[in-house]
Amino acid sequence: MGRVRTAVCKLCRREKEKLFLKGVRCFSEKCAVTKKPYVPGQKAKMRLVESEYYSQLREKQKAKRYYGVLEAQFSNYYEKATRRKGITGEILLQLLETRLDNAVYLMGFVLSRAQARQIISHGHIKINGKKVDIPSYQVKIDQEIAIADKSKDIPQIVEARESAGSISVPEWMEVDFQNLKGKITRLPEREDIKAPVNEQMIVELYSKV
Repeated sequence: MGRVRTAVCKLCRREKEKLFLKGVRCFSEKCAVTKKPYVPGQKAKMRLVESEYYSQLREKQKAKRYYGVLEAQFSNYYEKATRRKGITGEILLQLLETRLDNAVYLMGFVLSRAQARQIISHGHIKINGKKVDIPSYQVKIDQEIAIADKSKDIPQIVEARESAGSISVPEWMEVDFQNLKGKITRLPEREDIKAPVNEQMIVELYSKV
């Protein structure tokens, strides 16, 4: 699994929008986007002329960073989306939303997608009773996602569990916080997806290649 080595707060600043990459910190006064509302770099405060291509590229970069995927992975998701019937941009987002790491995060078992990838890679997640350690695993409807019994007391999960009351679970999911398990009940529609991206601009970008 590839790793993002750049300071994640700089990624949000680059996109000039909160991507919620650091969990609780993103909601506090320490958020870098709030403190420094301009892109990083010496010439950050200079006004840039943004071309159509630049705007489309930024949308793709924003989506990659929001979901924590690398370039090759993102291209593969786009190719899969083009081969399915329906609206390509919406299908692309559905594929990203139903990744295991994103599902674990949305269910409130951890406080960030980065934490979700970590606990999955370390073998703390089971699907239908079997350990799955691949963050990009594509979760299917009605598959049960659960925290392994031996893992329920690890710090990341305990911290998230204490915040469970403030978590809003998407309507396309069901979650049992008491037993730390949940499932996807249907595929999300576009209005269900909170990702701050314009997927049509991403489709337009790829159509030029």
